[in-house]
Amino acid sequence: MQQDFTLTAYDYPLPPENIAQHPADRREDSRLFVLHRKTDKREHRTFTDIVDLLQRGDLLVVNDTKVFPARLLGQKDTGGKAEVFLLSYPLLTEDTEEMAVTATAMATALIKSSKRPRPESVITISNDLSCTVLEQLGEGRVRIMLHYDRQKGLTEILKKHGQIPLPPYIARDHGSTAEDSNRYQTVYADQPGAVAAPTAGLHFSEPLLEKIRNKGVSIARITLHVGYGTFAPVRTEAILEHTIHHEYVHISEENAEAINRVRQRGGKIWAVGTTTVRALEFAGNQQGQVQPTDGWCDLYIVPGYRFQMVDNLITNFHLPQSSLLFLVSALCGRERLLDCYQEAIAQGYRFYSYGDAMAILK
Repeated sequence: MQQDFTLTAYDYPLPPENIAQHPADRREDSRLFVLHRKTDKREHRTFTDIVDLLQRGDLLVVNDTKVFPARLLGQKDTGGKAEVFLLSYPLLTEDTEEMAVTATAMATALIKSSKRPRPESVITISNDLSCTVLEQLGEGRVRIMLHYDRQKGLTEILKKHGQIPLPPYIARDHGSTAEDSNRYQTVYADQPGAVAAPTAGLHFSEPLLEKIRNKGVSIARITLHVGYGTFAPVRTEAILEHTIHHEYVHISEENAEAINRVRQRGGKIWAVGTTTVRALEFAGNQQGQVQPTDGWCDLYIVPGYRFQMVDNLITNFHLPQSSLLFLVSALCGRERLLDCYQEAIAQGYRFYSYGDAMAILK
C-alpha cells in the first residue's frame, strides 16, 4: 500500500499513436473496456453496449457543466501578442452606471506573452472586449478586469472571440475547430463554467440516452465546473502532499432526492466521469445519502478512500501521474488499473479526452 502513495508508481509508457487527436466519427462509436472488480473479468466491447450493462432501476449520474470559450487571443498595449486563458467563468461586477456602454467582469487567468504583463497593463481582444491586469496571484495566475460591450453581452462576445480550450496533448496547429465546439461538449451540457469537458460523458448521444431511459434507467444531473487544475501536474513525490484543486459543485434538492431514492431501492449508482464521483462523494454524508450542495469541492480521493455513494464508474483513460489516475486507482486498485491500461494499449485503445472509455463495475 505504501507504494500507492508515491507519484512514480502511477507512471506508465504510452505510445504517442494511442493519444486520440480527434473524436470518433460518432459519439457512441468509441470502444469500451469493461472491468469487473469482484472477479477481475475484463471485456472489450463497444460503447453502445453500456445499455446492456445498465440494469432497470439503476441511476446514471451525469455532469451537465459546459465548457466556455476560455482562450482569448489579444494584443498588449505595448504591441506584443498575448494569450489570456480564463480559469473560471467571469463574475459580473455590480453596475454603478446603468447607462454606461461598457460593463465589467472579474476573472482569474493565465496570460502567455513574451514578457509578464504588469499591473494596470491592458490587453485588447477585440473592439468590444479588453482586459486590465489587476494583480499577480502567484503560480502564473493573475486577476483581471474584463471590459466588454454591455449591449452585446459577455456570453455572446466570448462565443465570438474566444476558443474552446483543448488539453495540451491534443496537438493542433491552429487551436480548436468548429468540430471541437460541438464534440468537446456533452450533449446535455447546459451550465457554462468549465475550462475542460467531463470527457466520460462525450460518448453519450441523444439516441443512446433514450435507449437507456427506455430500459428503465433513470438519469440525474449534477454540476461540477471542471477547472484548470485538472491539467495541473502533481509535483510532489508523496502524493498525499499534493494540494487538490477546488471546483464548484451544485446538486439540486430534486436530484439529491432522486439519487437517494435509487440507493434506498437497491439500484446501482453509475457515475459518468471522475468529476461526478468527486461531486457525489463530496456531497454524501455518513449515512450514505447525498445532500443538496452548492459550494466548492476540495475532496482529494486516493487509494484507501472508502466510497460511499458510487457503485460503478464510466471513465476515460487518464494521464500518468495525475490526480484522476489516483481516484480511479482508489476504486479498483493501482496495480490492476495499470495492468488494464497496458492491456488497452496492446489492444489499440485510444487514450485521453477524445479517446475510448472504461467501465469499472462493482
